[in-house]
Amino acid sequence: MAAPLLSANGLTFHLGDKPLFDGLDLMVQPGDRLCLVGRNGAGKSTLLKMLAGLIEPDGGDIRRRSDARLVYLPQAPEPGDAARVLDYVAGGLSPAERDATHLAEEWLDTLGLAHDADPQTLSGGELRKASLARALVGRPDLLLLDEPTNHLDLSVIAWLEGQLARFAGAFVVISHDRAFLERVSRGTLWLDRGRIRRLDQGFGAFADWSQKVLEAEAEANDKLDKRIAEETRWSREGITARRKRNQGRLRRLDALRADRANRPAPTGKAVAQTTEAAKSGKLVVEARNIAKRYGERTVVADFSTRIHRGDRVGIIGPNGAGKTTLVKMLTGALAPDAGTVRLGTNLDLLSIDQRRSTLDLEASVWDTVTGGRGDMVGEGAKAKHAVSYLKDFLFTAAQAKSPVKVLSGGEQNRLLLARELLKPCNLMVLDEPTNDLDMETLELLEELLSDFDGTIILISHDRALLDHVVTSTIMVDGRGGAVEYAGGFSDAEAQGAVAGWLDGSGGAARRARKKPAAKAGAKAGAGDAPKAAGRAAKLSYQEQRTLDALPGEIEKLEGLIAKLEALLADPSLYERDPARFDKATRELARLQAKLADKEDQWLTLEARREGG
Repeated sequence: MAAPLLSANGLTFHLGDKPLFDGLDLMVQPGDRLCLVGRNGAGKSTLLKMLAGLIEPDGGDIRRRSDARLVYLPQAPEPGDAARVLDYVAGGLSPAERDATHLAEEWLDTLGLAHDADPQTLSGGELRKASLARALVGRPDLLLLDEPTNHLDLSVIAWLEGQLARFAGAFVVISHDRAFLERVSRGTLWLDRGRIRRLDQGFGAFADWSQKVLEAEAEANDKLDKRIAEETRWSREGITARRKRNQGRLRRLDALRADRANRPAPTGKAVAQTTEAAKSGKLVVEARNIAKRYGERTVVADFSTRIHRGDRVGIIGPNGAGKTTLVKMLTGALAPDAGTVRLGTNLDLLSIDQRRSTLDLEASVWDTVTGGRGDMVGEGAKAKHAVSYLKDFLFTAAQAKSPVKVLSGGEQNRLLLARELLKPCNLMVLDEPTNDLDMETLELLEELLSDFDGTIILISHDRALLDHVVTSTIMVDGRGGAVEYAGGFSDAEAQGAVAGWLDGSGGAARRARKKPAAKAGAKAGAGDAPKAAGRAAKLSYQEQRTLDALPGEIEKLEGLIAKLEALLADPSLYERDPARFDKATRELARLQAKLADKEDQWLTLEARREGG
């Protein structure tokens, strides 16, 4: 058996007076694909930094195999002093490959990032992609990844899932994206009250396993409580006659009590409810042939939908595709350039977009939910004491008086959620509400949305949340197209909604091929001379004929796809003719895959014709 890549024994660590780790042990073997889970504040990121050698433990030791290369990806990567994105990514090459910058160029091309861009000017999503390229380019033996999917759209998350599936080394990953963890993990590390428990199954098995662990722990605590009660009764009733002989039994009772007192209690489960307003009218939103352009770019073109009371609509698409713009048009916050939007009657809208900038960092947690007005929150029969309400969202009584600025990012988002959900509404609009939320709060949010009697419009990259909550999904493609599908994300995916978007390279490979000049430099080997700039590559006779024919073939496929999409848009089709629905769904997926191949073929040939 190969030596472990990394092992930690008896780790202890304190944050002030609070013990974060207490005798923590873990081991990472070659080939391990581990997710590290636990509540916000449990110390997951701290532990990962400790394993990477960035933080020293107060006690215990960490051993790393001397011949193994370890790479750590922080939650908030910094580009440092790199002058170009290419330099930043090439910094991840192993010492033996330090001069192999073509490897870094290929990663950048795949992700659609410009080689010469200034790293300081990258958006959060672009910097995250560059940091992933830097982490993966050197093919390390062990990857430590802290929230690698933050700021990424689903196409790049799907690409990352593919990369990790093919990754030859081991990894430990922290993520709040449950679907991502289910797809990439083969083992689970549960950081709970300062200790690590390990399950040799992926995250999909975690919920049932952790519930059984907690039930077994509760049963053991009950038995201990009964034994303490029996021994306490004996100490009162039977000690006087045999005082000297029973001193040992008394000492054992004291030890039992100390064990019970020192045993950490399981952390609570978040529970809460929304504040609902009076019912809206049956029709909530009707959009007819709406369109929106910004300059030369069409964001939405000719989109129509009807949203009724109680509908739960999910909106997905690449970053920058226009999801928020579409929602603003549907809710009347932004006028369309063409078409009409009609809003229903008696609407009380609540918009939650996780902008923590709306929180007063100097205010206390208590004042944030009460607005500085008394001790109670909510109205009427649902009114609660502020501390009781905050406990529903997993805040302690001590935290209630603390300033917001001392909370972690995830705790601030949880507080924002607690504050906003006090507002009565019957139409809830949520724009990426899951950022930095821990598993318990994600489950709470799911329960709140599932129990909400009003109407929901939800923009999210969280596939699990979409699958568990929404009744229809609108795919916005970033080129003006917006199509609504029945069901959640998985249902839309099965209907071919994302076939061209989630293509295994996140669509990035296709975008990169639109930049042939950069691609040529990336592909050039040590002995190859790149083509002269601007010189067109001569296509063969057959290639030219293929290039000439492709636009017509693409147009024909698009027409067939549009007909199938129109057919499947009929919500009654499945009930009337399930066989026809299944056949149409399969045919749509086949045609969309064929269209993607034709587009790739055209882009490749056109790039060669224009200069290679």
